[in-house]
Amino acid sequence: MPKIIAKKQDWIKLGYRLFSEQGISGIVIEKMATKLKVNKSSFYWHFKTRNKFIEEFIKYWVFIETEQVISFTDTGKTPKEKLEKFLNITFKNNPYLEFIFYLKRYATKNKNIQKIIDSIDKSRLAYTARLFQDFGYSKKESEIKSSIFYKYLIGYHEMIRYKKQNEDYVFEVKKELKHFLNI
Repeated sequence: MPKIIAKKQDWIKLGYRLFSEQGISGIVIEKMATKLKVNKSSFYWHFKTRNKFIEEFIKYWVFIETEQVISFTDTGKTPKEKLEKFLNITFKNNPYLEFIFYLKRYATKNKNIQKIIDSIDKSRLAYTARLFQDFGYSKKESEIKSSIFYKYLIGYHEMIRYKKQNEDYVFEVKKELKHFLNI
């Protein structure tokens, strides 16, 4: 007999994983309850609607993939150390890479989701520009380099989708980035 309730965080982490694997079609409450070995009522204990649930696991994604990345990067003591941490974490081999691609697809039908993506993009670009300013680039140069870097990151992740990476792929990324960063 299934448990009656699962923790809210269990649902959110499962939603995050399933959305990363299948997009919005993976968010089926009955199937998720089965995976968690709980009754469907457990879902409604924590979330009023499926849309509220989607908002929650998107907030979780923002926390994991933006706020934690920034916090971790800021533990570096020097600009070079911060950039090193930033590159290592942003180019990590991530099993949840598909999340952003599915989210962008979902945003075509939901303007509120597009606003979240736009806000995250703006935040990421601003943070990356600050990293480049710490190396002495002007505000304008940093904004341009930040935009190029972010597009490179998205393009890189698009290119490696479904491919196994070499162990030294981050080294290769850093080698490529040195062509447009003078650091």
